[in-house]
Amino acid sequence: MGRRKKMVERVKALMSNPDMIRNIGIVAHIDHGKTTLSDNLLAGAGMISQDLAGRQLFMDSDEEEQERGITIDSANVSMVHEYDNNEYLINLIDTPGHVDFGGDVTRAMRAVDGAVVVIDAVEGTMPQTETVLRQALKEHVRPVLFINKVDRLINELQEGGQEMQMRLGKLIDLVNKLIKGMNEERYKAGWKIDAAGGTVAFGSALYNWAISVPMMQKTGVSFNDVYEYCRNEDMKTLAEKCPLHEAVNDMVIRHLPSPIEAQEGRVGAIWHGDKTSEIGKAMKDADANGDLAFMVTDIAMDPHAGEVATGRLFSGSLTRGMEVNVSGTTAKNRIQQVGVFMGPERLEVEKIPAGNIAAVTGLKDAIVGSTVTTLEDMVPFESIQHASEPVVTVAVEAKHMKDLPKLVEVLRQVAKEDPTLQIKLDEETGEHLLAGMGELHLEVIGHRIERDKGVEITTTPPIVVYRESVKSHAGPVEGKSPNRHNRFYIEIEPLDPEIIKLIKDGEINMRMPELERRELLMNAGMSKEEAKGLVDIYESNIFLDMTKGIQYLNETMELILEGFTEVMKEGPLAREPCMGVKVKLMDAKLHEDAVHRGPAQVIPASRQAIQAAMLLAGDVLFEPYQKVFIQVPQEQMGGATKEIQGRRGIILNMTSEGDTTVIESKAPVSELFGFAGDIRSATEGRAMWSTEFAGFESLPANMVTEIVNEIRERKGLKAGVPQPEDFLSM
Repeated sequence: MGRRKKMVERVKALMSNPDMIRNIGIVAHIDHGKTTLSDNLLAGAGMISQDLAGRQLFMDSDEEEQERGITIDSANVSMVHEYDNNEYLINLIDTPGHVDFGGDVTRAMRAVDGAVVVIDAVEGTMPQTETVLRQALKEHVRPVLFINKVDRLINELQEGGQEMQMRLGKLIDLVNKLIKGMNEERYKAGWKIDAAGGTVAFGSALYNWAISVPMMQKTGVSFNDVYEYCRNEDMKTLAEKCPLHEAVNDMVIRHLPSPIEAQEGRVGAIWHGDKTSEIGKAMKDADANGDLAFMVTDIAMDPHAGEVATGRLFSGSLTRGMEVNVSGTTAKNRIQQVGVFMGPERLEVEKIPAGNIAAVTGLKDAIVGSTVTTLEDMVPFESIQHASEPVVTVAVEAKHMKDLPKLVEVLRQVAKEDPTLQIKLDEETGEHLLAGMGELHLEVIGHRIERDKGVEITTTPPIVVYRESVKSHAGPVEGKSPNRHNRFYIEIEPLDPEIIKLIKDGEINMRMPELERRELLMNAGMSKEEAKGLVDIYESNIFLDMTKGIQYLNETMELILEGFTEVMKEGPLAREPCMGVKVKLMDAKLHEDAVHRGPAQVIPASRQAIQAAMLLAGDVLFEPYQKVFIQVPQEQMGGATKEIQGRRGIILNMTSEGDTTVIESKAPVSELFGFAGDIRSATEGRAMWSTEFAGFESLPANMVTEIVNEIRERKGLKAGVPQPEDFLSM
């Protein structure tokens, strides 16, 4: 602990100088070596023993992470690195690589300014590499590249020096192609990675060595020397001459921006307030004396201190006892402790100034994505947009009746800690439904409820979450209130894919200035009338008010929208969530007496009109798909393709590298349960595979009735496919 105490003193001393800070994330595809790399960086900073680095996996502190050998939660650590006789503070976040925990990567990207993208020299860029790069660029986070496992090229693939250099060059070109395709503007502005420029390092995290062009100049070790050391398996000498932490940290300090450089561009991308206001300027300059602006990116439970909110401090300083406002709530919260993370440990400090990643207790109202500030009316930061949506659900019940109240509390906590989870109480069956990113995600959450929260549970086998949408236009459909005094005329049609994309990317929301929103909608092809009429967005569905001068409509609108939200959460066909639906209110007749147009009248009328109109517009079910990437020896290829095709999958592409075939395919999530075991037995355990969320596609027509009936039966609804008449009061 002595070493770490010393480290904390050095961290405290550097905290208040934003020029000397680098906030970085380590991102990569699963098993490409992120946590092993983090170990080495910590060993280099003197925080863990050099001998254990690469095997200790210090950042995977959870026992489930160690058992499974994968990172599940992002882990933070602060360390000091000396470069050019100056000390720098590096706040590092080690992120998961498995697609089910991709939400953690997105949240970590909000807290950092730069990312070290790790790639396996043999496997190259994989689907998740592409996803994490996209997340980084979207959050305005600058990438540098570390190509790991270079020793495998020499010792396993027996490549010559020339071949090896060509292969590494190809990898760099591939990554540049990805960056250029995702954001050409940044690529041209100098975000292109370049070995000669020093933004690429090569090495082996397991054997603690790394080399880059500046490192070669510094140590005099050339590429040929590296090749010889690897061939003679003398990794120890190589690690002494070219220590990994030095090559990577030097690259981070030289090429990734400090908070002051980064916040100028980043604040504009993630905050839509007035840039010339006091708080706008304070964030741009990372001003420690300005008003507080803190963005919560992670919430974890500490058995002793309660909820710990970790996040990025853009302006102001955090101190103990401060009173702050949390966006979306009215009560003030008082900060109890402020600290920094050292992997699994949280160490308290007196004060944390702007530009740092901080851990705070006492923010009981905060959720992931909350803006915490000392101002009364600050425009909150943009909400964090996750790359994929929950597609698999399990029902959870307490094993013992006495645990029921505790289970409700535990589920609330779990949802707060992991915003990619969706939790819903099914009132008809009394089950708690847990929706997540995949089987593994839900399995891990289930284990945690039992292990950390001490509640024994039983879970049902996983079920798939479908989406409802419409094929064509319908309406106007009349919805009458139960007392017949209020009528609403609703039209429905599919929403334009371009507008759906803008909503999903967070480019359009109800918090932005109306004129800016209208401009974006019109550019995406919406008419001026419709763009003006937008009154609500729920997920990827919108509600437009196309009426003119109707008395009392303003005071009734909130109730109409409540009906809209209810249907969008549970569509008419199978009570599944809706997507891509455009609902238009064309006309309304309202009773002049407010007593006769209360919630009990307006909500059912608007809800039933929307439900009937959706069925008339050809309500369709969409099912979630995943892309499946399989690497398999050529002789086992038949077994792998058969496995995919037998699950309604489609082969998109096949390429061969040496004696390995890479199959790119996609298949419905509902068919992929149990895939892990089946692909192993079909290929004698020699297939490597990974998945990635691939969006929703419409269910084949011949399966709709069967699936709708199955879902309705499971939910305890009336059997049979519903008809528009079921929702219209005659």
